[in-house]
Amino acid sequence: MSQQVGRVVALNRYPVKSMAGEHLDALPIEERGAVGDRVWAAYTPDGGIGSGKTTRRFRRVEGLLDLRARLDGGVPRITFPDGRELPADRADDALSQLLGRPLRLARETTVQHHDDAPLHLVTTAAIRRVGELTGVVPDPARFRANLLLDVDGSGFAEDEWLGRRMRIGSEVVVRLGPGMPRCVMVDMAQPHEGLPDDGRLLKAVAAVHDLDFGLMVGVEKPGTIRLGDAAVLL
Repeated sequence: MSQQVGRVVALNRYPVKSMAGEHLDALPIEERGAVGDRVWAAYTPDGGIGSGKTTRRFRRVEGLLDLRARLDGGVPRITFPDGRELPADRADDALSQLLGRPLRLARETTVQHHDDAPLHLVTTAAIRRVGELTGVVPDPARFRANLLLDVDGSGFAEDEWLGRRMRIGSEVVVRLGPGMPRCVMVDMAQPHEGLPDDGRLLKAVAAVHDLDFGLMVGVEKPGTIRLGDAAVLL
């Protein structure tokens, strides 16, 4: 049976991977994920995708979180720490100079920029649980999710949703799970969000939830999600 389990209280899009993003009142969703989300990325000379970690696809690039990207038509505009704003297709030199290494900004091609899934969802209940462990309720921006659902209580209610379908608002249907593995990025400073370095969060998530926080989410039916939309398990 259908069951409402929460309500959308924040919507976020990150036009350039691993940079700060934008908070929205409505988020259009396509099969790939949020429209415009992580479509661009900073690339290293060896073809690695700039990220908060190093893997086969990704290369850790310090300083990306010091910049903010917002979508402006088809090309993100990037705000630098000194207040300058440049379109992504004309920002390579400025970005390379700022971060002290050669980088180029480019659109996604055959190698996806998303870590593991089109969308990422977290709940306020899980955030409250981490707050109980650390003594301070973390800002949801730490977890860089596209969707924040307000859910009653404290704990990992989303564990019970794995493999389920969810309707969000009147249009969008998604598939839920598995859990989203976390990395050191949750502890890193986010100047545009007013967040300092905090070394407690990743340890807390590791201690109680095996480094998973939130859910990876696939898109079954595209549409638009809006603030205040109900989240209903199907």
